[in-house]
Amino acid sequence: MTKKKPMKIEFAPGAFDSFEGTQEELDAFIAELHRMAESGELEEQSVSLNSDQAWLALSEEEQAMISAAITKPGETRH
Repeated sequence: MTKKKPMKIEFAPGAFDSFEGTQEELDAFIAELHRMAESGELEEQSVSLNSDQAWLALSEEEQAMISAAITKPGETRH
């Protein structure tokens, strides 16, 4: 049986610039993300956005936040 490689989490510079909370809350949030990645829980609870149906199920605000995070200035999502 092949053991699955643990998920690695990397945060882009500025990823938490809009986080509204204390440094302690941010540290706890990041620690929880790492815990979930190590346990496999993060992948189990993830939702693929590879289909138009999944994308359209998001609110306009969620779509805008994701688009802003993954596009370069001047680009738009198709």
